[in-house]
Amino acid sequence: MSDKNLKSIIEKWKKDYTFKTIISSVISFGVTILFALYNGFLGISLLSVWHGSICVFYLLLIAIRGMILLNEKRNAIGSENDGGYCRGKTFAISSIILLALNLALILPIALMVTFKKPVNMGLIPAIAMAAYTTYKITMASIHIRKQKRSRCSNILITELRTINFIDALVSILTLQKTLIMVNQTKSSAKDMTTLSAVSSAAIYIVILFTTVHLLAKGLSQIRKQHCFSKEAKR
Repeated sequence: MSDKNLKSIIEKWKKDYTFKTIISSVISFGVTILFALYNGFLGISLLSVWHGSICVFYLLLIAIRGMILLNEKRNAIGSENDGGYCRGKTFAISSIILLALNLALILPIALMVTFKKPVNMGLIPAIAMAAYTTYKITMASIHIRKQKRSRCSNILITELRTINFIDALVSILTLQKTLIMVNQTKSSAKDMTTLSAVSSAAIYIVILFTTVHLLAKGLSQIRKQHCFSKEAKR
């Protein structure tokens, strides 16, 4: 790749919010595949319900991200009218998968609350995991705010940012249970169980609210585009 092409990509990264979202989502897509394979392997080899349920969560994430990225790749070489129709169709299908993802989270959260999540790490790896999770949730929150302020009308880009935020919230849940199980004592077990249940319920409610808000926004935007298309044909 020449210096000129590299500079062009960097400039596009800085100025084009949609391009930045797609590139970061491609990276997240690859990482998610690795996580899914890793947890799937542990779920089968260790007969672990926890790892199996998290594998399902990551597979659903892969399905949503994959659909959106494939759709945007096709739209890049198609017409604008076809792009709007395809986005609406892709959003409708991915929304169903997103609802399934919310339901799929119930089992791993229940396992974490009852401390049936396996932990095979010490304090130092747990601290490293905490640093990564903090970075993940910070970046996801920043991009969610930028998405709200931007004039981007692409509902699929909004959906990509939203599922990144949900992914980060699930990472917080996993981190919380890991730190509790690494550091808890017998005397604090009861208090930690209560704290775990309350915080898990709160985070899951945020995930549900975020999902419902996205679906409402998407449906409203699709209706507006449909009405606009009817008016244009007249």
